[in-house]
Amino acid sequence: MAQLYFYYSAMNAGKSTSLLQSAYNYQEKGMTVAIYTAALDNRYGLGKVSSRIGLTMDAYIFDPHFDFVAHIQQLKTQGALDCVLLDEAQFLSKTQVRQLTTVVDKLNIPVLAFGLRTDFLGETFAGSAALLAWADKLIELKTICHCGRKANFVVRLDEKGNAATQGSQVQIGGNESYVSMCREHFKALVWQDC
Repeated sequence: MAQLYFYYSAMNAGKSTSLLQSAYNYQEKGMTVAIYTAALDNRYGLGKVSSRIGLTMDAYIFDPHFDFVAHIQQLKTQGALDCVLLDEAQFLSKTQVRQLTTVVDKLNIPVLAFGLRTDFLGETFAGSAALLAWADKLIELKTICHCGRKANFVVRLDEKGNAATQGSQVQIGGNESYVSMCREHFKALVWQDC
């Protein structure tokens, strides 16, 4: 029985590395995977899933209008499809997460989605909220704050290196733009009224 998995964390916990390792494990056993990533995150090239440790694989890209059920059904007509792996899952729409439940329930293909739980203000992304609500399995990948505690928040840095407390929910960036922190340090910088 296929299931929908949501692997979530703050930044720099190894989400993309875990996805690429899962893809490799399937492929090593002669199985076929479909890998997807968000069109808006093209830091490493359009249609690429890359990890900070240097691993990279090609991926299909999704945008807000992408139909996962239609695309996966089309892939199945070309041969077996054993697993769907999805990077940057926070950028999914609620409708797209529903589509992924159909891939699992009707097409019987497991879906492993990897993404951030919250944005730089501590708010959930639409895709993450839907995955937290509807996934069969929730798996937290852990990283640490500079103090050594578990980091479960992301702080966005402005051009001067200060914590941003307003702005668009989506701003693509890496270590130069974001830092993962524990709740205490996040609150001190972003939720200063607590």
